[in-house]
Amino acid sequence: KKMKESNFWKQIKSNLPTNCFATRIENRHGGGIPDTHIVWDGLSFWLELKTTKNNTINISPAQIAWNTAYSLRGGLCFILVRPSKESSILLFGGHDARDLAHSGLDLDPLFRASSYQELFNFIRDSFGSGSGSGFSGRVGSDKELA
Repeated sequence: KKMKESNFWKQIKSNLPTNCFATRIENRHGGGIPDTHIVWDGLSFWLELKTTKNNTINISPAQIAWNTAYSLRGGLCFILVRPSKESSILLFGGHDARDLAHSGLDLDPLFRASSYQELFNFIRDSFGSGSGSGFSGRVGSDKELA
């Protein structure tokens, strides 16, 4: 059974690293703005949350346009996918939105995480200033994905 995106958000929220400020965007009118904005010790990024029970990722043309334009201008945004058939979560770059909409889960993710701690550590270490130096916050918990 496909997990609701609201439940996916609740899991993410309860596992955010300390020193994180997260804002959930409830935008039902389009525009393509991602679901969540996060600032973590100076590292600012957007997450578009997607759940799926098959290979297809439902990304609207507005979401493709927003993620592509934001990425091309140097902004940091991701599409985080929770497939119901896997115990992992898949992180894709926002610049891959069009390919992800077209190829679905056949597209190789930037990162495949088995826990939220692993996911946030990857984001911090890969995209934080100085490859993670200067971050004092620890990741919320060692809980495996439910």
